[in-house]
Amino acid sequence: MARLVGRRLLAAVPVLALVTLGMFAVAAASPFDPVRQYLGGSAVGVSQETLDQLRASLAAEGTFVERWWHWLTAALTGDLGQSHTLHQPVAQVIGERVGWSVLLCAVAFVAAVLLGTALGTLAASRPGSPADRVITSVSYALQAAPPFWIALLAVWLFALRLDVLPSGGLTDPGSDVVTAGSLLRHLALPAAVLTVSQLPWFVLYTRQGVADALREDPVRGARARGLRAGTVLRGHALRSGLLPVLTLIGTRVPELITGALLVETVFSWPGIASATVRAATSSDFHLLAALAVLSALAVLAGNLVADLLYGLADPRVDHDEM
Repeated sequence: MARLVGRRLLAAVPVLALVTLGMFAVAAASPFDPVRQYLGGSAVGVSQETLDQLRASLAAEGTFVERWWHWLTAALTGDLGQSHTLHQPVAQVIGERVGWSVLLCAVAFVAAVLLGTALGTLAASRPGSPADRVITSVSYALQAAPPFWIALLAVWLFALRLDVLPSGGLTDPGSDVVTAGSLLRHLALPAAVLTVSQLPWFVLYTRQGVADALREDPVRGARARGLRAGTVLRGHALRSGLLPVLTLIGTRVPELITGALLVETVFSWPGIASATVRAATSSDFHLLAALAVLSALAVLAGNLVADLLYGLADPRVDHDEM
């Protein structure tokens, strides 16, 4: 496992370099001028000399390879540049927001994995039953529902219609202090929406994996020996039936990040969504490059965790071949 982690860390270096290089290449091909967007309406009538000075201060001059190399060498020393949109260092922008995004994603992802595994196992253990049909049908329906639509529906129902949960933000009206109670109340709705958006995949994968495992010869042999159905399910079918779910964990990270951005926007959650939207609309490429690296790191880490979990669950896996 240590060798696997080492190989993945080495492979992450060129991947991250290519991700950031692609970010600057897209920026160079974009028709938007970051200097003029930074000035906004004030750009009208500004002299070319002033524009050139501002372009130099924003590190927006030269070819995209030169800008990328300048950004990369500075980033290796810990300087991620200055966000001209938020007028803060990029490291500070991310540091103030990434914790809230990680909290939201972690709670939702853990809940989706646990609840999806339980519901998928229940459906697989009773094939063709009303419970199986309801769980499967609802999962397929939710699989096609966009996260922002689920979020808007949740706001209408629980915040506006029933008035049982706040519709957004992090603190109660009239207060700027985040307490444990206010955090739980404001986290409940966005975390539930993000959980629901991820849930169908785990339900359907678990159902298929456990259903296939229940038809395997070792499981049939356990039944023939007179073991109880619960013992057969927990001791035999779940071990092999949940292996596909472990591989799903890594592949769902990109969708989790995308869903979190949409959910944070709807609920005004103080994560990185607002910074991402403002950076994209204002051509704040220093901030966008750092956020791209952060997203790529999350995807690489998710894939690594999935491979490690798969190796722990299945001792037949050769880590040197992964």
